[in-house]
Amino acid sequence: MTVKVLFVCLGNICRSPTAHGLFQHYVDQAKLGHKLVVDSAGTGDWHLGDPPDERAQATAVARGYNISHLRARQVTTSDFIHFDYILAMDQQNLRDLSKLKPANFKGTLGLFLDVAGLGDNQDVPDPYYGDQSHFNYAIELIDTASQDLLARIQQDINAR
Repeated sequence: MTVKVLFVCLGNICRSPTAHGLFQHYVDQAKLGHKLVVDSAGTGDWHLGDPPDERAQATAVARGYNISHLRARQVTTSDFIHFDYILAMDQQNLRDLSKLKPANFKGTLGLFLDVAGLGDNQDVPDPYYGDQSHFNYAIELIDTASQDLLARIQQDINAR
């Protein structure tokens, strides 16, 4: 059985590709690539095909992660067929995803930090209009949440 995880933010150039890259790193480190598929998308279409924001890439590289190969795409209704977890970075993206969600979606749609067990309605703040400290804060949250989410999903996989 394969579990598929989709991370979603607004433009798919800061938070969601960072989550995609870090979560994939932990999946690979745990040698679970055969059981987990990871992707990211944005609710908006402004950056389709673009690589992650240079500041997001630099912040990831400074921590030993490479996200430069990722490209922005927009979330679609078919994602609700293909993914088991669709995780929004903030409340607004969760609301937008909820509007797209088909009635027969059986997976988990929620806030990334909530599903990872780190918060109650807590957003990963968008660093796009901020300075380097905003990118550092976002990656700290994403890093911790990625590790915790992987542990939760591993428990679910082992329980099946």
